[in-house]
Amino acid sequence: MTSRPRLLTVLLTLLTLAGVTALSGCGDSSATGSGDKITLGFSAWPGWFPWQVAQEQGLFAKNGVNVDLKYFDNYTDSINALSSGAIDANSQTLNDTLSSASGGAKLSIVLVNDNSTGNDKIIARDGINAIADLKGKKVAVEQGTVDHYLLLLALQEAKLTEKDIELVNLPTDAAAAAFVGGQVDAVGAFAPFTSKALERPGSRAISTSTEFPGAIPDHLVTSQKLVKEHPKDVQALVNTWFETLTWIKNNKDAAVGIMAKRGGVSDADYRSYDAGTTIFTRQQNLDAFTPGVTAQHLDFQANKIVDFIVGTGLAQQRPSLDGLFDDQFVKAAPQ
Repeated sequence: MTSRPRLLTVLLTLLTLAGVTALSGCGDSSATGSGDKITLGFSAWPGWFPWQVAQEQGLFAKNGVNVDLKYFDNYTDSINALSSGAIDANSQTLNDTLSSASGGAKLSIVLVNDNSTGNDKIIARDGINAIADLKGKKVAVEQGTVDHYLLLLALQEAKLTEKDIELVNLPTDAAAAAFVGGQVDAVGAFAPFTSKALERPGSRAISTSTEFPGAIPDHLVTSQKLVKEHPKDVQALVNTWFETLTWIKNNKDAAVGIMAKRGGVSDADYRSYDAGTTIFTRQQNLDAFTPGVTAQHLDFQANKIVDFIVGTGLAQQRPSLDGLFDDQFVKAAPQ
């Protein structure tokens, strides 16, 4: 696995989700799609591994959508594939979606998969106990991705900037390896690469996504063209997602096995990531899409992220939010 700030946990989070509702009606005729093949991308992160379950359990077909599920070893490649039109939909973070939109990509967020609640971490060697201690130190991170964003947030809180550190730009798997090998002093990574990084004796997490509630939401993002031309297919994808959560809840061990295998880790390792990703129920989706003035609301979080990524140079111009948040499909999903 490589890249995308994140990986496995989805399951146990899903398992403990008290509010997930059974969605036995997901396969009705209203969800029947166009029959055209929809290419859906995903990569290593707990909030996205239910798509593997959906595929292996035939839930896409049950909901009337013809899906080519494409796994990307490199998360950044999946973002670029969606922006360029090489795929129709992708699993990606809000900040990465906003960065693509700032470059002119016409995208719609149609579903909130989860929020990162600890599985994105800044991990440092022995002797570095706080973000402030990173001044003048080498920090490896995959530039432009969500853990770079987390690093910048943490630096800002410590009254530092990227100029105060020596940033080493590496893919997330290589960054974790460089840290374990003693080539850098700290690393920004997501699970399961956090586990790899923590193999370095004396290492510890000095900041995590837990400290920035709502800052790293993960989504199903589609091209606006797909929404316009094939809305039934988009509806079927969203319906499939919620039905998959129900299947996972009712088949815990089997689901863990499927997702752990896709992630290349043991079932036990997979379970250890539980608390770091919070999978969203349909109601949490509806709440997130509702305009508001707190971190739980996507419009509020998006404007906050845009201010940050433009101010720090991660994006050159403010993206338009027109058509970005499309809650029609969550609203129409069976309850």
